[in-house]
Amino acid sequence: MPIKCIILSLLISIGFLYSCKTKDKVKVQPSDKASQEQTLKDSINKYPDSLALWESLIELYSDSGNYKKAIEITGVVLKKDSSNVDLWDTQARLYYEDGDTLSAIKAYEQALKIFPMPDYMVSLGTLYAQTKNPKALAMADALQKTNDVKMHVDASFIEGLYNEFLGQKAKAIPFFDKCIQLDYTYMYAYREKAICYYDLGKYNDALTILTKAITVENSFDEGYYWMGKVLEKLNRKDEAIQNYQLALMYDKDFTEAREALNRLQGK
Repeated sequence: MPIKCIILSLLISIGFLYSCKTKDKVKVQPSDKASQEQTLKDSINKYPDSLALWESLIELYSDSGNYKKAIEITGVVLKKDSSNVDLWDTQARLYYEDGDTLSAIKAYEQALKIFPMPDYMVSLGTLYAQTKNPKALAMADALQKTNDVKMHVDASFIEGLYNEFLGQKAKAIPFFDKCIQLDYTYMYAYREKAICYYDLGKYNDALTILTKAITVENSFDEGYYWMGKVLEKLNRKDEAIQNYQLALMYDKDFTEAREALNRLQGK
């Protein structure tokens, strides 16, 4: 999983990202996509009130990486039905995937106004944290007041992430510890805690937490990637290479791991 998905990987757990959700689908050739697009457009002309057809067209553009077109179509449908919370959710994740975090936040704020679902609080709180917005703490506080332990885990993660993005790495670590105490399988917390130690120059501590992470989940590609980075700092080149290779074994499209491996191997 690319490092640019640090935020997205949390949101995937609540169904946030189209591209990650659909990555295992059979790839459609460009000519087939063009044919599908025209078929869907023709069908929409015949049945303009069919939400399923509009959603299929949005997904087609999203799967093709044409997020701007997918966003445009989502906007068209929202003009017809501005109370459709699922469409606001869709628009938010499309904006985020297109690199427009602020618009994603606005879309999630709208979704939350319509339906105050805890999952939307998690998404919004995570995006607030990424943008260093103190509203992240309000979202975390609201999640802590629910009776759902999973939401308590996410709340602690949001607080940790907020402090991490503020540059307060040492302050962030206890929040990630709390996540792990509540759910030892919460891999994002292991990763972010390790990244904090890495940024603080505490490489042995980072190595310890990453070792625990891959013991809990031995297919944790990002765990191996960050182990590689830590081992490089410790001048353990051969072990770093092995870990980058393991990251790629579990995710062959892990661009950063590929680049790091090629660099160490002189390619």
